[in-house]
Amino acid sequence: MAGLLSNKVVCITGASRGIGRACAVESANQGATGLVLHYLGDKETETEAHELKTEIETRFPNARVAIVPGDIADPATATKTVEVGVGAFGRIDVLVSNAGICPFAEFLTMPLATWERTRSVNLDGSFLIVQAVANQMKNQIPQGGSIIGVSSISALVGGEMQCHYTPTKAGILSLMQSCAVALGKYNIRANAVLPGTIETDINKQDLSDAVKRENMIKRTALGRLGRPDDLAGPVVFLASDLAKYVTGASLLVDGGLFVNLQ
Repeated sequence: MAGLLSNKVVCITGASRGIGRACAVESANQGATGLVLHYLGDKETETEAHELKTEIETRFPNARVAIVPGDIADPATATKTVEVGVGAFGRIDVLVSNAGICPFAEFLTMPLATWERTRSVNLDGSFLIVQAVANQMKNQIPQGGSIIGVSSISALVGGEMQCHYTPTKAGILSLMQSCAVALGKYNIRANAVLPGTIETDINKQDLSDAVKRENMIKRTALGRLGRPDDLAGPVVFLASDLAKYVTGASLLVDGGLFVNLQ
């Protein structure tokens, strides 16, 4: 049976681990034949990216994977990612702009460098890759595609140690809304997913506090923290033709955390 992403080419940033990795595997499972997987490029993510490529091409014989290293905050990385994707597969149908960091920090003593690096990776990096891929989607035949920005529940609420992080995630949500307006005439859809508390490397240290972890679980209506694969289904939906009339939308994927006031 054909999958929801049958014969599509999917580009994912920050794909070596966590949410990006889960989205890559599920995209292949749903029939994507080309995967352009970006990763940071240090020794650890290099190993992870090659392992992911091997896993996908072994489990899903119809899928081919091109991997691209680079700092997502560097404009050259966006250009290179598109070049590699088009060179390997001829087009890009889906972008999942996922790469991001969250170095937890106290606001009043936060070094400027922490603010600048978080902004440059999360927000600048999203802008750069979205712009580069959107230009490719505009010019390819048939024209168009689907762009999904990985924002966060933190775009809607605050966090004591996230005064640098939450503005970037709000910015990604806003970027997707405006891109939906700017790109609709090219048959390009732009939507955001807003994960709640998902257990990944980005929050491993924060969730090592047993009391905080238990409180987060109790606040979540479904009674558990999220897993990376909990995001993969909603991302695939937004990428697929099932969502062909969905653009400018934001989808909370938080297990009921946001709505729980008690």
